[in-house]
Amino acid sequence: MSGVLEWARAENLQPEPIILDVWKQLPREFRHLVEVVNGDVVRAEPSSHAHHSAARRIGAMIEAAAVAHTGRYGEGALYVGTEREVLLWEWPRVTLRRPDITLFKCAPTGSGVLPAARVKIAVEVVSSVTERVDTTDKQAEYAQAGIPWYWLVYLDGDHVTVIQTHVLVLGHYRPHRRLTPTCGETLIDMPIEIRIDWPRLYGLIY
Repeated sequence: MSGVLEWARAENLQPEPIILDVWKQLPREFRHLVEVVNGDVVRAEPSSHAHHSAARRIGAMIEAAAVAHTGRYGEGALYVGTEREVLLWEWPRVTLRRPDITLFKCAPTGSGVLPAARVKIAVEVVSSVTERVDTTDKQAEYAQAGIPWYWLVYLDGDHVTVIQTHVLVLGHYRPHRRLTPTCGETLIDMPIEIRIDWPRLYGLIY
C-alpha cells in the first residue's frame, strides 16, 4: 500500500488523453501492462498460469477450426491471436482492449493494432478479479464496437468449467450457448464449427 501512497501525486496523473498515434509509440513492455478506455490508461490485471494455459489451448482449438473452415468454404483466411490489441473505436476518444483470444479476418499486419471491424470472435477468460469488467464493461464495449460473437470462459482452479457464447443482436449480446464438460456438448457451430476438446481443458498447470 505504501507504494500506492508514494505514487498518488498530482504530477503522476495522466497528462492528456491517449490518442492512437501516441499509443503506437509507447514502449511495448508498457503497452502490455495496460488497456485504454476513452483515452484513459487502465491497468490490466495480471493473469494466472491456468488463465494463460486456458487461453492458449482454446486458441489452438479455434485456430484448427479456422483452418478447416477456410479449406472447406474458401471464404478468405481467418486468423487467431492471443492478447492482440483491438481498437474498439478511435473517436471521440480511443478505446483499446486486449482480448485473451481473437478470431479475425484478413491477414494480420505485423504486431499492429487490430480494428474491431475485422474481429469475428472475442474471448475473455474470466477470473475472480476480472469478472465484473469481463461481464459488464468489456461486454458492452465489444457490443458497441460491433464484434459479432463474444465468449466468456470460466475457470475453477486448474480446469475450465463453462464456456458461454454470446451473439450480437441489435447492438446487444444475447446468450447463445452454454457448454460445460458434463453436458456432453463439444461443438460450437457459429460463426464457424469449433470443436471443444474438454480433456485438454483440465490440468491447466503448464
